[in-house]
Parts: sequence; structure tokens; C-alpha cells
Amino acid sequence: MDFGTWPRLFVVDVEGNGATPPDLVEVAAIPIDHGRPVPTSARASLIRPPQPITRFATGVHHITNQDVATAPTWDQIAPAVHADLDGCWIAAHNAHVDYNVLKRHLPTWQPAGVIDTLRLARATYPDAPKYGLDALIAHTGIDLADMPGQRHRAGYDAHATALLLLDLAAHHPTWEALIAAAVPAGMPGAPAPDHEDQALW
Repeated sequence: MDFGTWPRLFVVDVEGNGATPPDLVEVAAIPIDHGRPVPTSARASLIRPPQPITRFATGVHHITNQDVATAPTWDQIAPAVHADLDGCWIAAHNAHVDYNVLKRHLPTWQPAGVIDTLRLARATYPDAPKYGLDALIAHTGIDLADMPGQRHRAGYDAHATALLLLDLAAHHPTWEALIAAAVPAGMPGAPAPDHEDQALW
């Protein structure tokens, strides 16, 4: 894989307040540059949601209402997030969740494409015992010991997913082969289906 051929790409992760549908309480986007995540250039922000964070959600990501009491609202940071991500590829684990939440919060946002590391992992490691992020990190032997932060926080999970993406990408010869395996049907960037043999004359 020649990482120099990759378009501009951010690995993203979001955390919600437990509402249905969820409001954002944290978002992170880490750029990939020539086969390396660049956490020093990441955008990561807590967000004060319009509704309180539920006890269940806090139990997952450990973000409390006190943590976000002085954080900016989504309206205050949305223009910067939109500017960062518009026209770029994004990657996430179980990407439809992050994509759908971001798209609901950024209705005019148009990513170039969406890579799902869960889908890519199933294609790359068909014999893996499980496909959750923790299980795949263990399966691939990726070392997160020195990575700052904690699991289920947006910055940490985006960084871990970036490392997983690069491990998976190394098994695919080209960018085109990667996206053929990694982009879910119907998502931005999915290869167009070949209907030539199905034409009705």
C-alpha cells in the first residue's frame, strides 16, 4: 500500500448524551498523513448538549454533566468541524453510527467517502474471533500502552481506530482495493455497482 496516494482523511469518533437520537457531547477527528495518525493536529472537543447526559451514557464514556458545563455548544463549534471535514474522507469503527450522527448535526456536510474499519476488518481478518474495537486491537497486537487518554473517549477511540485502519490497510495493495472492501454500500465513496450485465433491453 502506497500511503502517499491517499486523499485527505480523518478518523473520527463521537460520544453522545444518551438521548434518542443522541446529542453530541464529544467529537474528535485525527488526520492521517502518509500512513501515520497525527494526533497533534487532531480536533477534539467536549460539547455542552441541550439535554443532560444520562447516567447510562456517563457510565460508558465517563463524561459527566459537570465536565461539559462550561464547554461550547454544538452551534459554536459546528462551523469549524464542518470546515475540517467537508470534502474529506472519514473513517470510523462501525462508521454508520458516527456518520449518521455527524450528518444529522451537519446537514450540508458532504464527505468524499466513508471507510468502516469494522467492514474492512471482516474482509481482512475473516477468522478473527470478534470484531469489536477492543477485540481487533488485541487480535492485531497493536500496542496502545503509551497512548494518552482512555477508552470510550472520542480522542482515544479515534486514535486507536486510526492505528487499526493502518494495520488493515497494509493488507490491501491499493487505495481502490481498500475502499472496495471498506466502504459500505450506499455510503459516500462506495464504488458504483456494475449494472452492465443487468441491462434491460
